[in-house]
Amino acid sequence: MEPEHIRASDADRDHVSQRLREAVAEGRLTQAEHEERIDALYRAKTVGDLTEITRDLPLPSEADLSGDRDSPMSAATEEARRMATESTGRENIVAVFGGAERKGRWLVEPRTNISVLCGGVELDLREAVLSQREVTIQCAVILGGLQITVPHGVRVVNNTAGILGGTSMHGTDAVTDPNHPVIRLTGTCMLGGIEVKAKRPKRKRKKDR
Repeated sequence: MEPEHIRASDADRDHVSQRLREAVAEGRLTQAEHEERIDALYRAKTVGDLTEITRDLPLPSEADLSGDRDSPMSAATEEARRMATESTGRENIVAVFGGAERKGRWLVEPRTNISVLCGGVELDLREAVLSQREVTIQCAVILGGLQITVPHGVRVVNNTAGILGGTSMHGTDAVTDPNHPVIRLTGTCMLGGIEVKAKRPKRKRKKDR
């Protein structure tokens, strides 16, 4: 079967929907054009149908390359694009009476579920690759902590609820540039804490000759 004849999945539609939102933010589509293409998106049945919706728009990688190469969490490299294609849609990270961490070069799925009970989780996104421009981190933190480190310029939207606990943001919620990545926090923090802070990427040490 030809790839364009394969039935479209929910993940395929999500990718196209994200690209359309980016096109509006970039000024490539008007709001009316966006609404028309969203209607076509939900009528699409195959991958080929979805391709037609964005045929006159640059690929996300091309948009990144045409802009700031040093933008946070850019997917402008071949390695980053390859990692993004391996997305499975979600990841579950659990810490019960213990700890868990993600750091270095890793793929942030469209949805990451964090479950903490009397433990701690550390997420370092400074070298991470986002599977799409906006991702969601669903939090369930009880008697524990979650620490999230992002590079400067990433927008973090806090939609969590605190019960005898809460989420502290260190300036990351002040970023409003629509072209920058968005990390949306949802869920509940009970008798615990979620801390989000921005830091510069770690400097790589030069190898001795």
